[in-house]
Amino acid sequence: MKFRVLAATALGLSLALGLGAAQAQEPISLRAMGSFHVGGKLVELSGRPVTEVTFSPGGVPAKVDPNGTYQTGQMYVQYFLPQNEKGSVPLLFWHGGGMTGVNYESTPDGRQGWLEFFLRKGWSVYNSDAVERGRSSWAMYPDVIPGQPVFLTTANPFERFRIGDGANSYNADPAKRKYLPGNQFPPDGYDNFVKQIVPRWTSTDDMIIDAYLAEVDKVCPCVIMFHSQAGQFGFKVAQARPDKVKALIAIEPAGIGDPTKAAALKDIPVLMVFGDFIEQDSRWPTIRKNATDFGDKITAAGGSVDVVNLPAVGIKGNSHMMMMDKNNLEVSQLVQTWLEKKKLTK
Repeated sequence: MKFRVLAATALGLSLALGLGAAQAQEPISLRAMGSFHVGGKLVELSGRPVTEVTFSPGGVPAKVDPNGTYQTGQMYVQYFLPQNEKGSVPLLFWHGGGMTGVNYESTPDGRQGWLEFFLRKGWSVYNSDAVERGRSSWAMYPDVIPGQPVFLTTANPFERFRIGDGANSYNADPAKRKYLPGNQFPPDGYDNFVKQIVPRWTSTDDMIIDAYLAEVDKVCPCVIMFHSQAGQFGFKVAQARPDKVKALIAIEPAGIGDPTKAAALKDIPVLMVFGDFIEQDSRWPTIRKNATDFGDKITAAGGSVDVVNLPAVGIKGNSHMMMMDKNNLEVSQLVQTWLEKKKLTK
């Protein structure tokens, strides 16, 4: 079956979408697209009271018995397969904490995201919402998920993701926000960006890893691109399935794999990419050092790890959300060039 996703080519349509004629590109031809859920398990709950619920105003109340079997821990995955495939294996996108796969779609200010970029380069792309996020849904807590979810204020990412210039740099008035000098995050997209943020737990790591393992078992061999919180997930899943992972692209990984099993990654090329303003941040020098120290263990075991600090190669101003920054396509082209050099394209 063939699908064709048409890019905005007419000037009028481009302007109507707020994209501008300069972004018009050739149509994308797909041989297939779709989605699926993967992973999870059934959990039995008991001892809870039966209640009556009116599901719609004016409706007839219905008894709801919460005791029984629940599906939990599943993960949602959406895929796009190009007609002219140029990636030697599929490319999987794994997002960071408090986020969903929408991170890799259109940028918050309406520009092309990394999913479309790599699809246009001929990669089959698989974009997921991790367990307890987005369309994967979530389970009752603390019955199934221990603890409480973490919610972020609108100011938190601005001051923590190296967008704003430190503490108290956020203001509800966009004109009064203090950005890091030269920062590439699009100011007119920040308020849309925070609409993407979802609750997250700090107690679901094992559930998330199990679901990612299920995705890898279903889809791979593959390349995995992962961001921030997904650092530990990408490395640990590759350590568990080294025969199925052909490369790892770690975008500012906030976690690492098991250092005692670094040798499991010796045959998997790794690219680590870090943005700007790290030295002046209170947390990121340590986070980056933890990641690069882990990379050194992989290298010592005979592996191949390339670390790119973007300012050092002339790409400046990137925040933690570099897939959304104004120069996001320059960064994605750096990744594409690396993949080509690793002979992962046809």
